[in-house]
Amino acid sequence: MPTKYREKLLKEIEQVPEQSIPNLYRIFHILKVELARKTKTGKRGSLREIWGKKRVDESLFHDAKRSLFPYDAK
Repeated sequence: MPTKYREKLLKEIEQVPEQSIPNLYRIFHILKVELARKTKTGKRGSLREIWGKKRVDESLFHDAKRSLFPYDAK
């Protein structure tokens, strides 16, 4: 089954114009690196680890949201 997809990928790559190959390579490389990184670590980083059990004043979130998104303030 994997060879079937490899063949499909190679066929698609053959049809890509030569000037687009560098961009395609960069996209493929980034995708490969990201997939490898996620499968190797097995643990997702979380802000919960940084904040711990600290409480944050909700008004700070609302003030920050209003300053960043004034059109969305309610």
